[in-house]
Amino acid sequence: MHVAVKPHKTHTPHHGELLHKTTVFLKKNAVLCIATFVAIITCCIVPPDAEYLQYFDLKTLTCLFCVLAVVCALRNIRFFTALARKIVQLFKNTRASILALVYITFLGSMLIANDMALLTFLPLGYFVLSSTGKQKYMAFTFIMQNISANLGGMLTPFGNPQNLYLYSKFNIPTGDFTMTMLPPFCISVALITLCCLFVKKEPLSLAEEEIKLPKARTIIYGILFALSIIIVFRVIPYWIGLIVIPAVLLFMDRDALKKVDYGLLLTFVMFFIFSGNMARIEGVRRLFENLLSKNTLLFSALSCQMISNVPSAILLSQFTSDWRSLLVGVNIGGVGTLISSLASLITFREYTKHNEGKSGKYLLLFSAFNFAFLGVLSLAEYFIL
Repeated sequence: MHVAVKPHKTHTPHHGELLHKTTVFLKKNAVLCIATFVAIITCCIVPPDAEYLQYFDLKTLTCLFCVLAVVCALRNIRFFTALARKIVQLFKNTRASILALVYITFLGSMLIANDMALLTFLPLGYFVLSSTGKQKYMAFTFIMQNISANLGGMLTPFGNPQNLYLYSKFNIPTGDFTMTMLPPFCISVALITLCCLFVKKEPLSLAEEEIKLPKARTIIYGILFALSIIIVFRVIPYWIGLIVIPAVLLFMDRDALKKVDYGLLLTFVMFFIFSGNMARIEGVRRLFENLLSKNTLLFSALSCQMISNVPSAILLSQFTSDWRSLLVGVNIGGVGTLISSLASLITFREYTKHNEGKSGKYLLLFSAFNFAFLGVLSLAEYFIL
């Protein structure tokens, strides 16, 4: 008896499923996709040659990788959550708790970079407000955390990715860097504190949770973090960190290496190609040199509103030697539009994930606070520099 055997059907992804995955990827990697696109466009204008090798700042890429890898390892043992909870539990009302969350994010951005600070502390902000029934303060808290992350990181070379690049690019002395960024930093602290003082003092309690940190891992990761910071400050060659840190994490926490934001690193690579090619186009060079010679601070802050602060720093550094104005401009320019900083996109994504259908109201409040901060800081720095 002959039995017909049905041919085995191989599973092929449905067009709708493929479209959905593509959309999700584009949303999560919007800046990377844009960077890749503009890099390819400029490659058509300036064909690849040996000069391309000079575009890449290997020290910046290495320092950024080392910091991101160690921070991922610390996050995996819940170091930052434990630290943040201990601080937040000291306060018993909404105003004090929101101030604590904002200050933690502010401090975190100085130590672990603005985007990592937000990825670490925004979930804590959500947990504190949602678990205590204070969701009405969610948008305000997220916006203040976002602003504090963008502006808090300005004081240290490793606080913002653009700082790390400019610090290396212009070989800026650490003392000069700090003194240049101290005035806008102090103004930012005052403005953020003032905004948070308008929050009402409502009683608030947080559920207890004991977090035990593994002593050996905490100490070793702390040493690795110190090593990555020493590399940033040029105490030891950057290649040492590129060998030591991955080697230790490969043995102790491979997951940390997997969680590194390689998209951010690749974004830097693409913008290096884009800015390097733009600098070789004569018409573009003359245009940017002319604009920056008139007002580097204003133009760099405005460019951030259209192409974000990291690509602005990389691009504009090709056309000016006035690193002070450029440094301040791309830092205060991190507040403003939603695309002025990658950190702002991270905050928006986190907020809409927990608050569907409220993106319009959030964007209005976000724009009001961000442009107010941008205006005050720009005006103050115009007279200081």
